[in-house]
Amino acid sequence: MNYQIKASSVSNEDAVIHIKESKVKFGTTLKMAKSLPNPAELFLASFAACMLKNVERFSTMMKFTYSKATLDVHATRLKNPPRMDNLIYNLTIYSSDKKLNIDLLKKNIEKHGTIYNTIKLSCSISGIIKAIENV
Repeated sequence: MNYQIKASSVSNEDAVIHIKESKVKFGTTLKMAKSLPNPAELFLASFAACMLKNVERFSTMMKFTYSKATLDVHATRLKNPPRMDNLIYNLTIYSSDKKLNIDLLKKNIEKHGTIYNTIKLSCSISGIIKAIENV
């Protein structure tokens, strides 16, 4: 599989990533630093997208249902050399399905997540997955 995106920026303005039919604006200037995502946040968003896509994927393969999934991701930026490290996640699956096997889901995400496996080559990753029953 191959992937492709396009990105563009204008001097002293912010930038945009073009992905299929979507546009994702991101900050490259100080004036938008508080309102647009920066590259580090987009990096974490890519990790989150990978995990959530795999929750959906494995819900079908593992035959469990869920109403929603939420994910919090935190990482530390090291200064020298500047890089991300110590990525920590908390994934919550909202489900009353007894077929949901959290340990197997975590194992599958860690084994088959493209972005997950790319990041773990250069950054420590730890996290928990928990289920909350739907009410």
